[in-house]
Amino acid sequence: MSLLNSAPVKEEVGWTEKHVSGQHDEKDERDQAVKRKRHAVRIKTEKDYELITVKKEENVKEENEDFKVNVEDFSVKEEKDKFDDVTVKKERTHFRVKEEEDNAQVDEEFVMIKRENESEDLTILRSSKKHSAKEALARQPDESWTTSVPADSDSDDEDLLLREDKPDSDNINEDYCIQSPTVASKGDDYSGDESSTSAAPQPQLDRSTEAQPEHLPPQPQLDRSTEAQPEHLPPQPQLDRSTEAQSEHMPPQPQLERSTEAQPEHMPPQPQLERSTEAQPEHLPPQPQRPLPQAETPLPQPGRSARRRRSAPLPQPRFSSDTDSPEERPEPEKKRKALSKSAHTRKRGGGRPQRVREEEEEENMWHNKEEQDERPNPIRFLPIRPPGPTINRTASWSPLLLFQLFFSTSVLRTIITNTNRNAAKRLRSGLKFTWVPLTMEDFYIFLSIVLYSGLVSVHEWVTYWRKNHPYNFRFPADSMTRDRFEAIMWSLHLSNPDEDEDNNSKKGTAGYDQLFKIKPLYTEMTNACKSHFQPYQNIAIDERMVASKARISMKQYMKAKPTKWGYKLIVLADSQTGYTWNFFVNEGKSVFTPGKELSYTSVMDLMPFPLLGRGYTLFVDNFYSSPALFEELHSRNTGACGTVRTNRIGFVDNKRNDLPKNAEQGDLRWMRKDNLLFVKWMDTSEVTMCSSVHAAFSGKTVSRKVKKGGVWQTKTVPIPDAVADYNRNMGGVDLSDALIGYYSVHHKTMKWYKTFFFHFIDIAVVNSFLLHKELHKNNPTMSYTQKKFREKLLVEMLNFAKVPEPNTSPQPAPKSCMPEYIGNDATKDRKHCKRCLNAGNGKVKTPVHCRKCQVPLCLTSQRNCFRDWHDSM
Repeated sequence: MSLLNSAPVKEEVGWTEKHVSGQHDEKDERDQAVKRKRHAVRIKTEKDYELITVKKEENVKEENEDFKVNVEDFSVKEEKDKFDDVTVKKERTHFRVKEEEDNAQVDEEFVMIKRENESEDLTILRSSKKHSAKEALARQPDESWTTSVPADSDSDDEDLLLREDKPDSDNINEDYCIQSPTVASKGDDYSGDESSTSAAPQPQLDRSTEAQPEHLPPQPQLDRSTEAQPEHLPPQPQLDRSTEAQSEHMPPQPQLERSTEAQPEHMPPQPQLERSTEAQPEHLPPQPQRPLPQAETPLPQPGRSARRRRSAPLPQPRFSSDTDSPEERPEPEKKRKALSKSAHTRKRGGGRPQRVREEEEEENMWHNKEEQDERPNPIRFLPIRPPGPTINRTASWSPLLLFQLFFSTSVLRTIITNTNRNAAKRLRSGLKFTWVPLTMEDFYIFLSIVLYSGLVSVHEWVTYWRKNHPYNFRFPADSMTRDRFEAIMWSLHLSNPDEDEDNNSKKGTAGYDQLFKIKPLYTEMTNACKSHFQPYQNIAIDERMVASKARISMKQYMKAKPTKWGYKLIVLADSQTGYTWNFFVNEGKSVFTPGKELSYTSVMDLMPFPLLGRGYTLFVDNFYSSPALFEELHSRNTGACGTVRTNRIGFVDNKRNDLPKNAEQGDLRWMRKDNLLFVKWMDTSEVTMCSSVHAAFSGKTVSRKVKKGGVWQTKTVPIPDAVADYNRNMGGVDLSDALIGYYSVHHKTMKWYKTFFFHFIDIAVVNSFLLHKELHKNNPTMSYTQKKFREKLLVEMLNFAKVPEPNTSPQPAPKSCMPEYIGNDATKDRKHCKRCLNAGNGKVKTPVHCRKCQVPLCLTSQRNCFRDWHDSM
């Protein structure tokens, strides 16, 4: 920068000198101008350079500050991580110290118990030292005896067995082969030479009740019973081999099985002691035989006390010959940890014997068809009423009287009253239609046309009143006008409109009833179905779909049904007749008992046991069946059978001897669990059944068609009893659906409650027909088919409405043209005059028409279109 600044100064000085001297010319002036421009450029360049330098310095400063902040953050984070590591290390150290303290406490308890055991053994030996010394003098000097204590004895009254000591470096265990004290001089130590002459015969510890030598004081009888203990010994707790309370100074010990099974986990493996007097087992390390020194106080003998019987003896560590006492040798660290942790782990099986577990697994395994199964005791069938119709069977029941059992007069009056109220409400709202108050006669005519629509089906109601070919239906037009029928259909209402508004105001609350608009007819229909028929022994529960595409929350979708969209009804039907005995509408929301599934509550709600009685057999599909439901029904003296899903709670999960995936057709497996039988049967696919009333297999067969070599053949395959009865009795609801579907009066409507009105008519007609068949069961010639039954019911409805039955025989065509009224009088059935209509006057109506030409024509004192029409022909 100094070089750039020096040049302009020098040039300025030179330029000033030239002015002073007067030697200024144009060339110099141009040069000076160029120099000035260059000077300005240099100055601008310097300023830009300085500005860039300042910006760089600022950027470097900001970067340094950011770097310092990042370094500080990193330092804080590093310090935090170090603090966390120190905290973790402290926690680990605390946990390790606590674990070591626990291990030390366990070791102290172990040493204390061991010392108590040795003290007790020492006390017993001291009490019998005189007797031992006497017996030692009486024995041969070259014989050596040891006590063999069978550790796995089964008797509580056994005595200590004595056997001849056979030294063997491979079969001697110091823990279980115990040397008796020998006679030696004071100060003598142990000697490992068995042939030492200082070794006296070993005393024999006899626990029998024989007489003691006279020169010895009476010795206490060491018995394993619960009698009184010797006075010179402290009271010892009676330790039994059972699972009762253990000694107070010992921790609770688990019950050990006296077999070759695994030892309890909290104990190290114990050597198995033989009951014989032979050599020690080979798995014990060799123990050196050494004579004991002569001493007045015998050495303590480790082993079982005569009066102490432990269910699980504590492990005693071995010690070598150069160790004075077991306490001086510390226990390995790994072993102490294993002992402390073993108390918290348990093996699978709960300590049960292997034989018991095998028996349980054998009972819970799947059995094949060759293995016999016992059928459960059948429940006696005791219904409340005799099965069949509960009405008077001696009376004469016409189709209309049977129908009125379900659509009673009180129900019809309620519907008529509510329909009139709804029509008046619609008129007040501004709708324009002709309304005459509905009567009982009009409503029966209306019902007869609805039943006629089930026999002759068309898509629209107005088609029944068309006169052109081929829609020339005389029955609807002769019974009621189209306008009157449509007015009744538009205003039809089952509930009180005023009460509907009150119920709608509660929408969104617990007091809102979604089925309020059908409740008057819905309640009466279910009560009538249960009152007039008693089901036979086999019943079934299944879903029923009522087709609808209405935009309402009750609409549901079931892909497995022929009718996939609509309202779902849960139906209980008689399996033999198909009679709909009970049903309810599924509202599509959780209204069942909390804690129970819809499949469980549906069955329990549809079965009022006080009305049914006991001994019924219910058949359901896999949506409803569950072990919990079948057990509940069994407790209520009701059998159950049905397909079941394998993921249901309570289904057996044992795979032992299960049905293979590639099983042959007809192969089966069964298993019985409590009161339930589970069966797997291979048909074209695997079928799983659950039943509380069947045996597994009784020899039943079924025919199946198979293709072999390109030719279809029929073969016989075995079938379980539960599957055979399920196929025979599950179709009760399907039979009812089929009878309804043959001549259903269902039509598309704009109101959802009218769909239920049509379905309730179908239920009433089908149940009436089934009652008719049951009444004429003994006389089949008097019974009608369903179509004939509906035709008779239609005619009886018209007769009940006092409408003359239309003459179905062809009438002869009139020979002459004569005027006559279209209807019964001059006020009804007025039509547009044909001649006036052709003349352009379409407002003139007349009640008169020509009986031959069937053309409405005016016939008044002022206008005689009848005459003019015939004159012009």
